[in-house]
Amino acid sequence: MQKIQIKNMVCPRCIMAVENILNEMKIHPIEVRLGEVLVENQLNSKELNSFQNQLEKLGFELLDDKNSTTINQIKTIIINQIQNSDKRNFVLSEFISGELNKDYSQLSKLFSSTTGITIEQFSILQKIEKVKELLVYDELSLKEIAFQLGYSSSAHLSAQFKKVTGLTPSEFKSLAEKDRKGIDGI
Repeated sequence: MQKIQIKNMVCPRCIMAVENILNEMKIHPIEVRLGEVLVENQLNSKELNSFQNQLEKLGFELLDDKNSTTINQIKTIIINQIQNSDKRNFVLSEFISGELNKDYSQLSKLFSSTTGITIEQFSILQKIEKVKELLVYDELSLKEIAFQLGYSSSAHLSAQFKKVTGLTPSEFKSLAEKDRKGIDGI
């Protein structure tokens, strides 16, 4: 079995795109999930090069060094937690450390030195993009959004939203053109 790590693979559409590439190459994966593909048989160098070329056409890239793989895993954990969370109150550092079975301070230093922002800042940016998405859908109140994303209050969410975007959630909702970023662009 071979595990292949893929950078910028951060959403369900990304999974579908990678599955399409594998199908075109007649490679049948065991599993395709955010940031990685599991295949039963090792890909030979020709298959791996072809796979890499196809991935690059879609803005993905293979991760081959350990540090890049770890950074990608941290990002994937955070994105999954925010996009699919039913755990409202958890400690991010403990969660990431437990998921990767590594010391958080080492993970934090690696992430900061590589990306230029802290894990916490990355998490906040992801949460703000999720808030934007939920505001655009206009199905939940700000209080409900705050609860869903684990904020202590809607005031805390509003303050953080304004600090990151320069707008209050209400101002953002009233904009004709919403300035949203893809989760892979953060």
